[in-house]
Amino acid sequence: MALGRTYSVALVGLNGYIVEVEADIGQTLPAFVLLGLPDAALNEAKERIRSAAKNSGIPLSRRKITANLIPASLPKRGSGFDLAVTMAVLRAANDIKPTERTVFIAELGLDGRLRPVRGILPAVMAAVQAGYPDLVVAQANLAEAALVPGASVRGYRTLARLALDFGADPQELALDFEPEDESDANGAETGHETVPDMADVSGQGDARRALEVAAAGAHHLLLTGPPGLCP
Repeated sequence: MALGRTYSVALVGLNGYIVEVEADIGQTLPAFVLLGLPDAALNEAKERIRSAAKNSGIPLSRRKITANLIPASLPKRGSGFDLAVTMAVLRAANDIKPTERTVFIAELGLDGRLRPVRGILPAVMAAVQAGYPDLVVAQANLAEAALVPGASVRGYRTLARLALDFGADPQELALDFEPEDESDANGAETGHETVPDMADVSGQGDARRALEVAAAGAHHLLLTGPPGLCP
């Protein structure tokens, strides 16, 4: 068994830090150990990953799996590490080819679909600034992630499709599965233009108020016409 290695990003506030994800498959009884200060949501990834891999046609090894997120002293929060841990484990089992310096940021559903996560923009910015421009995200996060200059981003809907591009055996993969409900974290359907919402802006009270007043004035002019032209 080889040592699998991938990368992801940990957000602390709006600051992002590259996290190296290592995976090793031992020769002892089945277990899944996650190291590196994971929070509760990340600890739950062990069950999400097993189910997602099985339903994608690439079940994980029944040996002991140890995944380590480096640096260990940096807190890891959220479900965005699901995909990076999965790819590291698959690489450790030689189910896929080396992932080089690709950064993976996505949550996994039990059916193997890649789900979007919040904070994708600062995460991608941090990866590019750290010298990791190649990223893989959920399809629903692709448009936002692609806004970062210098980033080379690929979006996928399912783990099976992603594994295929990284050298997995196509005869084993569940490639006939296509998610019926592709929606992002805010409920907007993938493939449709997302309408900006002021509710997504954190802070900036004065700037938001100025924009709201300007928008209200523009709306009033559309309804009544310029001053002096009203009947």
